[in-house]
Amino acid sequence: MNMLRHNGWGDTSVTMDVARKGQEMLAELLGPGLPTEDYPLEKILKKVGPSRLPEHRLLSQSPEDRYTHAHGQSLPDWIDMRGGALENFPDAVAYPTNSREVEDALEFARENDCLVIPYGGGTSVVGHLTVPKSDRPVLSLSLERMSRLVNLDRYSSLATFEAGVRGVDLEAQLRALGYTLGHYPQSFEYSTLGGWVVTRSSGQQSMHFGRIDQLFMGGDMITPQGSMKLLPHPASGAGPDIRQIVLGSEGRMGVLTNATVKVQPLPEVDQVYGMVFPSWNHGVDAVRTLASASLPLSMIRLSNPKETKTNLVLSGHETQTGMLNKYLSVRGIDPDKACMALVGIIGRKKVANAGKSVAWRIVKNHKGVVIGKTMGESWEKKRFIIPYLRNSLWDKGYVVDTLETAITWDKVTNLLQAIDSALTEAMAGFDEKIHVFTHLSHVYPTGSSIYTSFAFRPGESPEETHRRCLALKTAASREIVKAGGTITHQHGVGTDHKPYLPAEKTQLGMDMLRDIVKRCDPDQRMNPGKLLD
Repeated sequence: MNMLRHNGWGDTSVTMDVARKGQEMLAELLGPGLPTEDYPLEKILKKVGPSRLPEHRLLSQSPEDRYTHAHGQSLPDWIDMRGGALENFPDAVAYPTNSREVEDALEFARENDCLVIPYGGGTSVVGHLTVPKSDRPVLSLSLERMSRLVNLDRYSSLATFEAGVRGVDLEAQLRALGYTLGHYPQSFEYSTLGGWVVTRSSGQQSMHFGRIDQLFMGGDMITPQGSMKLLPHPASGAGPDIRQIVLGSEGRMGVLTNATVKVQPLPEVDQVYGMVFPSWNHGVDAVRTLASASLPLSMIRLSNPKETKTNLVLSGHETQTGMLNKYLSVRGIDPDKACMALVGIIGRKKVANAGKSVAWRIVKNHKGVVIGKTMGESWEKKRFIIPYLRNSLWDKGYVVDTLETAITWDKVTNLLQAIDSALTEAMAGFDEKIHVFTHLSHVYPTGSSIYTSFAFRPGESPEETHRRCLALKTAASREIVKAGGTITHQHGVGTDHKPYLPAEKTQLGMDMLRDIVKRCDPDQRMNPGKLLD
């Protein structure tokens, strides 16, 4: 039986080893790794105190369930899990199997004056699921038993699922019928449809399939003040779209119990190609042109030189990397300045092939070299396993985290560089080094996302690692806000991004959001402290 890690990412039977050259690179850049001793699970479970809630047929009060639902996958969560610093746990976990039982759970919460944290796949990286310290009991409401395909309307290309369905199960049910949603965040194996909707998620192939806010057509939400049924109108001129308010609501308004989404038949062609550009500027100009060319593309990713080199070293394929560098040198590309890119071609065969020809001309015009499908196939095989590298690096004594934003094209390069500098300076304040590397993960005609990863050594205690984590997040976020970027392109707000939201929404906008939340949840019961105060 497969088991999930109690203090890390994913299935205990799956690992992603750190290549020897990768370990040597990190040791050279950051210093020797500083492994920390993991806090034993049995000691963590002893910290889970008695529940403040009465028993109920939908509830589990077991220490294991309460610990599992006390956190997500954010770096602060990891520090607390690994170091035994997790202090707050839900008093119980509810496992409804249908909408009526969700209503029963919310009524139980009202009767016992408890807070409610909706829980999907537990993959949040920005604090959506962190249990607050509260005098009121806390109920985690898990939707894991609500994962059925309710209806597939082939004529309208609409599918309705219960909101707790995980990505891998959603796609399996659709593909058995010849359809796909095509929403593939990196957390795809564990994150849920409901979680995608309430955090405005973006999948890796959203250039073709669309972000979740483009795929979500309607559904049912149960709030403390009653239920909302959002009909899947293809378009409407009837005032502000309430569906857009549900999107990104992060559990503050209520519980999304099912969602209707746009689906499409499986594409005839779905291939990812690798290519290399001689410089960052060449690559940016190429992907910006591709993004505006109305071609049958599923994705475009462009790595900066540091990420290109890091990915090649961490891949462990030393022979292939050496051959690639020799080939690039022959083509006049300096491997130290090279920028790797991935481009997905998708659609009907004739259209896809014609589009590929146009795309490759654009790449060639910007001095790019198409390597072929091998690089793309390698990425496709590993794209949902890459998060496991975080487990292995932590065991080696290195902390890895990510942050992301999106901004218009005229500011992309400057902001990318400013984030890199801010992170480097923040870590220098601890007399430590940091390795920062970045790619553009989603491109649009008007701008791009910026996805930055960074590795550093932990402190001598969980508290010291927390201080480093906060300093890094603060420094980067201030640069993002100063440049006019969004505080999050795809991770959501939670607690980590909450301080920076007013800069994007304005004070009046924040007041409007508070009024909506108060109308749906006057007792401040639903996931308090997340999204907004």
